[in-house]
Amino acid sequence: MKVETATIEVAAADSAPASLPLPRVAGSRPLRTTVFVPGDAAALALGADAVAVAIATEAARRGIDLRLVRNGSRGMVWLEPLVEVATAQGRIAYGPVAAADVPGLFAADFMAGGAHALCLGPTDEIPWLARQQRLACRRIGVVDPRSLADYVARGGGEGLRQARAMAPAAIVAAVSESGLRGRGGAAFPAGIKWQTVLATAAAQKYIVCNADEGDSGTFSDRMLMEGDPFQLFEGMAIAGLAVGATQGYIYVRSEYPHAIAALEAALEEAGDFLGSFKVEVRKGAGSYVCGEETALLESLEGRRGIVRAKPPLPAICGLFGQPTVINNVITFASVPDILAQGAAAYRDLGVGRSRGTLPFQLAGNIKHGGLVEVPFGLTLRQLLYDFGGGSRSGRPLRAVQVGGPLGAYLPTSQFDTVLDYEAFATIGGGLGHGGIVAFDDTVDMAQQARYAMKFCAVESCGKCTPCRIGSTRGVEVIDRIRAGQEEQIELLQDLCETMSQGSLCAMGSMTPIPVMSALRHFPGDFGDKHK
Repeated sequence: MKVETATIEVAAADSAPASLPLPRVAGSRPLRTTVFVPGDAAALALGADAVAVAIATEAARRGIDLRLVRNGSRGMVWLEPLVEVATAQGRIAYGPVAAADVPGLFAADFMAGGAHALCLGPTDEIPWLARQQRLACRRIGVVDPRSLADYVARGGGEGLRQARAMAPAAIVAAVSESGLRGRGGAAFPAGIKWQTVLATAAAQKYIVCNADEGDSGTFSDRMLMEGDPFQLFEGMAIAGLAVGATQGYIYVRSEYPHAIAALEAALEEAGDFLGSFKVEVRKGAGSYVCGEETALLESLEGRRGIVRAKPPLPAICGLFGQPTVINNVITFASVPDILAQGAAAYRDLGVGRSRGTLPFQLAGNIKHGGLVEVPFGLTLRQLLYDFGGGSRSGRPLRAVQVGGPLGAYLPTSQFDTVLDYEAFATIGGGLGHGGIVAFDDTVDMAQQARYAMKFCAVESCGKCTPCRIGSTRGVEVIDRIRAGQEEQIELLQDLCETMSQGSLCAMGSMTPIPVMSALRHFPGDFGDKHK
């Protein structure tokens, strides 16, 4: 038996991925069975590398020829590591798989879809997946993220092909007609931003992808970069054609080494797929405030990430003083489908002014955490119980925070709110990047309010006084309230008003949102006199 050497990515404990040689048997059969083991960061944290090593080693020991692909995660985190096998009946899933389970899987002939206690049946028929309608995330977990051929074979590149046959204004019109709004949090119509850059004369324009995904409970950007990077490149290249830009940058938070490695590997594979459009990956500076677009630009230009005053808007005077399109990962990843299928197909999904789909991310005290991409229009309750399965602790859910650390805390009485930008604005909340963090009935909401103020104090860029000083004073005031000085609640409300109205950017102006929502919906946690 001849043994060749393959290489897979293995996550070191405190560093970027390292390489480990694995045995691969070279057989004479023209087709080898393909086994998929996720290389996604969440799967790695749960032991996916050890499972991959065990599968390759056991296959070599048994003289079995296989192709091992490190795909992205399907988003069912409670089932990771999720191993899939390509069979004549389609891909069959097994999970969660530990390295110790691998010999038993081989004994059960799992490579032919054999019965086993960990067998979940055809992957696409798992109810949690089957109830979704994935567009931006349709290929995550399906393709080999480092294979351009695999991406193209599964429909990738069609949007870019269509865009190359269109005038720039027609591309912008298609994005506008689709109703696509920025998925980074502000939900600003993408078409308006693109139209502004298109209409601004300049010798050089830029496309910047904000991949500084720092909100608590969010991971869709990371999953897409690790699981389907070519789709991000394609969306950025289409944006370049739309506004006349030939250079793009992806600003990735430094805490995402696996995403950075996946992007760089895919760029090497891309060849001439993007034509004259060039993409560079830049590592972020490790600051939460760099998720704000002007602070990101400052960091990208090599300076400290501090918020810029507006105007001018980045669409007119952005990176290096030039017109710049700045969108986040999911926004760009939504564009290829709009061009490939037509604006109407995208616009027909969703409700009101919230069109298309949004990848929601379920985290915190939730039984089935993970990625759920559905059209706008479901209720928060459906997401939490039909997909999330309720709390992981088994206790009643008491509150959820939607939209990251600066999002509102919502009580059970608001769980029937429709997942729609305007509907959430009506109740004083926001969908943000789609991150949802759940809490059961043991949560102390005064403590959560303090956390919001402390988070702002730590992460503030320090440029404006309401954010820099207000957040520090906010922590002190909440501590006094929790110590029994309930008369300080009025001072806390006044402080929140000052921060909301006087801060330079969303960091300071939105910090009062979780604080005031906790105070409004859970007054008993702040003292008996406030009930």
